[in-house]
Amino acid sequence: MTATGEEHAGALTGPWWWGRRRSAVLDGSLALVSAVECGAEGIPFARDAGIPVSVGIVFGLIAGSVLLVRRKWPIAVVLVAIAITPAQMGFLMGIVGLYTLAACELPRRIIVALAGMSLLGTMIVTFVRVRQDMARGDLTLGDWFVPFASITTSLGLTAPPVLLGLYVGARRRLMESLRERADSLERELQLLAERAEERAEWARNEERTRIAREMHDVVAHRVSLMVVHAAALQAVARKDPEKAVRNAALVGDMGRQALTELREMLGVLRAGDGAGRRAASVSLAVVGVAEAVSEAVAEEAAGDGPCLSELEELVGQSAAAGMVVDLSVEGEARLYAAEVEQTAYRVVQEALTNVHKHAAGAKTYVRLAHRGAEIAMQVENEPPEPGSGSAARLPSGGNGLVGMRERVVALGGVFVSGPTDAGGFRVSAVIPAA
Repeated sequence: MTATGEEHAGALTGPWWWGRRRSAVLDGSLALVSAVECGAEGIPFARDAGIPVSVGIVFGLIAGSVLLVRRKWPIAVVLVAIAITPAQMGFLMGIVGLYTLAACELPRRIIVALAGMSLLGTMIVTFVRVRQDMARGDLTLGDWFVPFASITTSLGLTAPPVLLGLYVGARRRLMESLRERADSLERELQLLAERAEERAEWARNEERTRIAREMHDVVAHRVSLMVVHAAALQAVARKDPEKAVRNAALVGDMGRQALTELREMLGVLRAGDGAGRRAASVSLAVVGVAEAVSEAVAEEAAGDGPCLSELEELVGQSAAAGMVVDLSVEGEARLYAAEVEQTAYRVVQEALTNVHKHAAGAKTYVRLAHRGAEIAMQVENEPPEPGSGSAARLPSGGNGLVGMRERVVALGGVFVSGPTDAGGFRVSAVIPAA
């Protein structure tokens, strides 16, 4: 496997300018061999130059040890190799220096210029040496051998290391580019994973809120009416009053307990703790509560959802429970999208439920207006008369107005609720028809 850029950078533990310890050992070994070579070649150079042999050896050792800095200053190594070429010294240093120069990330013109200088210097020195040997009689070949020997020798000492260095440098740059791309892809995958987790959490929260809103709208209204009927039964029972009162009180207690448990479960759904298992267990618990009012909930869930044509029936149910409700419709009724009609129905339903809870006995006005590009609804109740508080004592979880607002805003509408100047309460909503 290929290490990423971060892992590759973390592996750079060598001393000074070396990235790895093994690179430092390799350069040190090459410099030692080059120094020994140049020191040995310094002996004949000193004799030919007429200087002490020790000076030639020391000069060769110093010149050959320059190979130690080939990774830091490759140009300097190549220039030193070119400078000592007339002394027939530094062949190893010239080859390794050209290879390092070609493998470095230097401008191509510098590499070509220095390689050309090395080629020309080697060619000239070889040409002179071969001619001297032929003049002394050491070589008896024809004159053609001098240029041939100089050209082949210079090319053999220059071209292979330069070409190999160019190949290794290109491969190294390719590997670095692949490492960078791998790092970039890894970061992008990490970002995508984080965004996917955020989207999943958002979807879970939306689903919990939707379940809470649906269960509240479907169950709360009908259970509230059940409690109101039970309270009315307590007041009007005449035949076997004691038994009627006990049964009515039992119905009222069961209804209140069902509403309390339902709202506790809805609160857990909205809380967002333990997304998967908690949502599943609470959903099962809500189903259990729904089964407690099985006929009403099943009837609501079996259809495609409520629509505005059922609004009169909804108002009639509240009127049957003892509420004085005035329904008025403006404009010509027409068909809307299913979600628009369901939202409008739920707003009126929840507003009537709130009147049952908080203003029992108060006269209520329900207004529905069909407009060109929107549908508007308003539910307003007068202040309850003193002493007319409901004996039902319905519990309230505070999610009704929140659910109405969420429904309306989700369709791009406007929702407003609050007390009136007369002491009552008003709920208004406008929903786009499209």
